Amino acid sequence: MAGWPQTTSQVRGVIVEESRLPPGQYVPRGRPVIHYGRVPRFKPESWDFRVFGATASGAEHHFSWSEFERLPRATRIADFHCVTKFSLMANEWSGVTPATIMAAAPPAPGVRHVMIWAEYGYSANLRMADFTAPDTLFAMELDEKPLSPDRGFPLRIVVPHLYAWKSVKWVRGIEYLVEDRRGFWEERGYHNVADPWREQRYSYQEEPGEGPP
Repeated sequence: MAGWPQTTSQVRGVIVEESRLPPGQYVPRGRPVIHYGRVPRFKPESWDFRVFGATASGAEHHFSWSEFERLPRATRIADFHCVTKFSLMANEWSGVTPATIMAAAPPAPGVRHVMIWAEYGYSANLRMADFTAPDTLFAMELDEKPLSPDRGFPLRIVVPHLYAWKSVKWVRGIEYLVEDRRGFWEERGYHNVADPWREQRYSYQEEPGEGPP
């Protein structure tokens, strides 16, 4: 980013250019964990992943845990920027791409947004362009190990180019949306888009067209 200091630091053996840090962010010691509410208990026999809303067929799609586990895997290495201003650099995530899920459960032609749903009714909305971005992933592993419960086991979405509240933990489904709708934190004053490079932290910063009609 033009004008950003070109100093470097080392994160888990990887040299990181500080120009990779969005404005206002810092690299902490260790790996802080933040979440809202209690950590849910995983019950594989009853767990399922739903794809609903404006699907191409008009029907809901369901994946059991064993079915979801068998989907093709991909790996992404990406940074992770929390709105509370810490950034975790060079994380290796492994999981299922949105493209894989969309191929199995296609959206209707008019879909432009998605709502990510998680345990306890938690949610976050995404533009389709952010949902299908190359680094977005439904992650099941972090650095070649299964996610820990407090980091989202068994499944979370990771959207590295947006603030991390969009990277929902304990994901249970996708709702395809023809029109945008705010999720949990967006309804409570957080920015609808959440671009860390533009420091889009709060809804009062939104410009016309960045929020739902």
